[in-house]
Amino acid sequence: MTNRTQSRSAYMEFAKLRSGARFNLASSGMAAFPLRELGVGIEQLEINGPDNYGYEPLKQAIAHRYRVAEECVVTAAGTSMANYLAMAACADPGDEVLIEQPTYGLLLDTARYLGLTVRRFQRPAARDFQVDLEDLKRSVSDRTKLIVLCNLHNPSSALLANDTLQEIGRIAGSVGARVLVDEVYLEMLWQSQPQSAVHVAPDAFISTNSLTKAYGLSGLRCGWALASPEVAERMWHINDLHGATAVYPAELLSVIAFSKLDEIAAKQKSVLNQNRRLLREVLESQSALEYFWPEHGTVVFPRLRSGNVEKFCERLKREYEISVVPGHFFEDPERIRIGVGGATEDVRDSLEQLRLALPELFS
Repeated sequence: MTNRTQSRSAYMEFAKLRSGARFNLASSGMAAFPLRELGVGIEQLEINGPDNYGYEPLKQAIAHRYRVAEECVVTAAGTSMANYLAMAACADPGDEVLIEQPTYGLLLDTARYLGLTVRRFQRPAARDFQVDLEDLKRSVSDRTKLIVLCNLHNPSSALLANDTLQEIGRIAGSVGARVLVDEVYLEMLWQSQPQSAVHVAPDAFISTNSLTKAYGLSGLRCGWALASPEVAERMWHINDLHGATAVYPAELLSVIAFSKLDEIAAKQKSVLNQNRRLLREVLESQSALEYFWPEHGTVVFPRLRSGNVEKFCERLKREYEISVVPGHFFEDPERIRIGVGGATEDVRDSLEQLRLALPELFS
């Protein structure tokens, strides 16, 4: 049984307190999008607004973009809160959830905080971090209430094909379970009409997302879930216990951001394309790291061919002022996560420093 009074997230503590460095390759999101570029006047904002289950214009904007009914939309304070609400709405303490491995640590932390029984299914590096469907079939049981995964995968950025999602849906359906897909990095496909897992089977799938990672709008805390009306209603009522009233100025700004999302996406896509080219050049120029190259996303998850990752990361930061994320935060202590979503000038400088550091550290 989880001791909730001692609950904490080791990864979030690292991200908030220990990931900073002059050359920062630890962040997984795009660089902050400045308020001035939204073109917002103070007269467009107000402090207080309607108090209901979601701000209607914001729910409408999300529903329109993802082509779902408005009653299927639940807004939340970021993707992580949306994940929490979805897990809480679909499983009671003691119920079984299946979570991918490796995964983003906060998914595990949330499930355990909720008192859920966590079992795992594999996304092997040898298969480019695709879901091992046979392992998932072996792991699912009549006790399984929810299957949880990320698409794009965090930490590898691997993309799941639609037929894989369909098969996962069939496996879940065989035991009456639902599937929760964190899609916050899927926005980095930069689609004007995004495809979501919820379109595969609206009654079986729940997808979560936000304006944070792809668009650099983290401060708006604009997250959401797409779910069946039944699950969505449960999520709203659970949210009453945590964040009954949203921050109205942030809701207003989020609606404005949705109206300009194609423009914001075009700018962020251009930046990320440049940064990914720079990263691949560095990875191809060295032999210390073994890596899978994803077609999308801000992060890669390479393996050190030799040496201790923790000591490597410590030396990177101490001697070269470079920060990356040690792989143990994603359940693979032989790997590091490198992120290149920042401003291109900063990413170029950071990668050049990494290029210089690697041969010296492994000489």
